[in-house]
Amino acid sequence: MPGRDKIYTLDLFDNGTPAHFVFKTMEEIDEAAGGISDNPHRHSYYTVIWPFSATGRHIIDFREYQIIKDHIFFVSPWQVHQVITGPHPTGYVILFTPEFLEKSSIRNDFITNLRIFRNSDETPPLPVDKKMASRLKTFADNMRSAFDEHDEMYLERVGAYLKLFLIECNSHCSLSPDSNLQKIEVSKTIVRSFREMVEKHYGEWHQVKDYARALNVTPNYLNEVIRSASGVTAKEFVQNRLILEAKRLVLFTEKSGKEIGYDLGFEDPSHFSKFFRNNTGQSLIEFRDSVTFSSVPSVL
Repeated sequence: MPGRDKIYTLDLFDNGTPAHFVFKTMEEIDEAAGGISDNPHRHSYYTVIWPFSATGRHIIDFREYQIIKDHIFFVSPWQVHQVITGPHPTGYVILFTPEFLEKSSIRNDFITNLRIFRNSDETPPLPVDKKMASRLKTFADNMRSAFDEHDEMYLERVGAYLKLFLIECNSHCSLSPDSNLQKIEVSKTIVRSFREMVEKHYGEWHQVKDYARALNVTPNYLNEVIRSASGVTAKEFVQNRLILEAKRLVLFTEKSGKEIGYDLGFEDPSHFSKFFRNNTGQSLIEFRDSVTFSSVPSVL
């Protein structure tokens, strides 16, 4: 792996212009890249990849999956991934930002209630049969037409077809709901706000009291709500997010343990090393050496 001091992040652009929604074909992307595979990176937006005719590998965080016809990938913002395709791939790639959901009148909690987008190292593709593929292609083609036409209320039209596409996919997903996203009705706003805050501040806020203060609740109450919704305490939730990011930095950069610790808000390198070992049972080096990418079947 080429030496890098960070995982590079891509924002969404369309022909050099900042965008909130982009619909491309795999052919267009392959041609623009000159057939050269990309390096591990992450996006600030959601990615849906639907291969029609393609071979290769798709690495998402710490797992590698085969690229197979009619197996759809869903990649959440900030996940690290790398697409390595064979020659002349065909298929659809749908890209959209969290802001697009708001602009197209889709509720903020729509995505978080889906099972197909999972910000963890378990992100297998969804196999699609012929009947389902026919319905999805209708939604996708209408989505693209609405976007290309840019007529009155086109964002709402694109959003409506995107929502139908994702709902159809989610209805065929066999994975249980992500425990981090399950909600209890009374406290779903706190759960959602807490999760968003952790995603934004995990590198600086390590204590439950920091999140409780921002949410205007007590640490004990926050722990109770998060445990009821996710099965883990608020402290464990924050620690799990730190470990996930640490693993990404260990695997996809050549930063030292000290540098990674500083990036994640640990001023004492020995404290970070101990934190990592206590939560994984491995040292940083042991984890890096233990990861070998081998393709796993789709089970979504």
